[in-house]
Amino acid sequence: MAITDTESPLLGEISCGTLLQKLQEIWDEVGESDEERDKLLLQIEQECLDVYKRKVEQAAKSRAELLQTLSDANAELSSLTASLGDKNLVGIPDKSSGTIKEQLAAIAPALEQLWQQKEERVREFSDVQSQIQKICGEIAGGLSNEVPIVDESDLSLKKLDDFQSQLQELQKEKSDRLQKVLEFVSTVHDLCAVLGLDFLSTVTEVHPSLDEETGVQSKSISNDTLSRLAKTVLTLKDDKKQRLQKLQELATQLIDLWNLMDTPDEERELFDHVTCNISASVDEVTLPGALARDLIEQAVVEVDRLDQLKASRMKEIAFKKQSELEEIYARAHVEINPESARERIMSLIDSGNVEPTELLADMDSQIAKAKEEAFSRKDILDRVEKWMSACEEESWLEDYNRDQNRYSASRGAHLNLKRAEKARILVSKIPAMVDTLVAKTRAWEEEHSMSFAYDGVPLLAMLDEYGMLRQEREEEKRRLREQKKVQEQPHLEQDSAFSTRPSPARPVSAKKPVGLRANNGGANGAPNRRLSLNANQNGSRSTAKEGGRRESLNRPAAPTNYVAISKEEAASSPVSGAADHQVPASP
Repeated sequence: MAITDTESPLLGEISCGTLLQKLQEIWDEVGESDEERDKLLLQIEQECLDVYKRKVEQAAKSRAELLQTLSDANAELSSLTASLGDKNLVGIPDKSSGTIKEQLAAIAPALEQLWQQKEERVREFSDVQSQIQKICGEIAGGLSNEVPIVDESDLSLKKLDDFQSQLQELQKEKSDRLQKVLEFVSTVHDLCAVLGLDFLSTVTEVHPSLDEETGVQSKSISNDTLSRLAKTVLTLKDDKKQRLQKLQELATQLIDLWNLMDTPDEERELFDHVTCNISASVDEVTLPGALARDLIEQAVVEVDRLDQLKASRMKEIAFKKQSELEEIYARAHVEINPESARERIMSLIDSGNVEPTELLADMDSQIAKAKEEAFSRKDILDRVEKWMSACEEESWLEDYNRDQNRYSASRGAHLNLKRAEKARILVSKIPAMVDTLVAKTRAWEEEHSMSFAYDGVPLLAMLDEYGMLRQEREEEKRRLREQKKVQEQPHLEQDSAFSTRPSPARPVSAKKPVGLRANNGGANGAPNRRLSLNANQNGSRSTAKEGGRRESLNRPAAPTNYVAISKEEAASSPVSGAADHQVPASP
């Protein structure tokens, strides 16, 4: 060893043969035996074999490691290729060409490229999955800070496209939900404005993020938020509907009370904001504060005040309605007893046994029925008026025909002549008028199962009596004409004797009938007589009713004593008895 150490600087130039030669020289000098020499040589040989063996083993191990590395690289290459889902990647070498180290050197760049692609793909997956997880959390109502786990076994573009498609659907759903949330918030804002509610407290009670100061993208779009917003909108709409119904009821009451008490327009204008929505639908009421609670309370207070005022003025209001009812019946020529009705109203109000609203409602019902009855009688009453007008013209025509100076050249004679021509045409239509009126009256009575009374007198009785009196009048006229001929005969003889012809004397029976034309009455006279008798028997009729009937009462149409007859004939005439007979009024 000492020799080896001393000669170590020269070992790089010494070969194995030189060393063996040197060893022989040393053995010769020492005098080693051949056996010892052979033993040492075998030992040296064995040591050399061991060294070679170790080197071979190390080389084999290194080769195995390289092969394993190459196998792992190939496996990783396959795994990355399968994970990325692209089997046709550019730059992947042929696995079977070249030495192991050449193969490893060739596959390394491809692995590096695939690793970069994998890292980029993982980032893309992570980004997409994070957005999906965030939107799902917003929809579910809870945000999660957990990092999404990427499944690196499948990083294909197809799967990435699937995630991106899912993300787009979620983004669209988020946009739709956000739009719906904004619509709900806008609806809540409008409803709160109409109802006079605090919008901020109402909407933040659903979710704090719905505040106007919060960004649009930060607003909650969860199912719970949408559900609570929908319930809030529904509640506010129901509240709006109920308040509108309440306000419309109050407005109706106000208008009814104003109309009852003749409230001036200046006082009504103070509540225009209440009555302007009396016929509006729920969707039409959009003005801020239109259905505020204080506004409704103000209307309630006003209705209560008017109710109390109405109670104190109940008699005045009730009598006003009674006057309206009497006026309707007066225009319809229906006989009623106003005094008993007014006494009944007084007793009901004084006793306090009936609510004012019930009394007024009952009177409104009576007024409605009276209007309905008056409407059903209108056609017949119009025909009665025409008949009475024709009778008046007939009466005037008789007076005109009796006038000996009617053809004189006096002032206005031509006007009377024209009126007489028209009167003759109208008088010729009276029989047809009466027939039509009788048919209409009978049809009305059959339909209503009651007698048609005109101011308490059955109209058919008046028409029947008028028909009989008209017939008697014609007979009387014929009798008078015959009597006139008889009276004129002596005058003709005297005229022939003295050659003079005095004017004939007017027969006594041709005098204007008593009570017939004193009031410009008609020639038939029956209606005027009936109405005059009926009015005298009911002299206590109210002033309002008399005012409405004054025109019809002052227009006589057919008095009973239509025909001019002598006192002796009047005493024996059955017509006078019919005139004195009081026909009971219809109920």
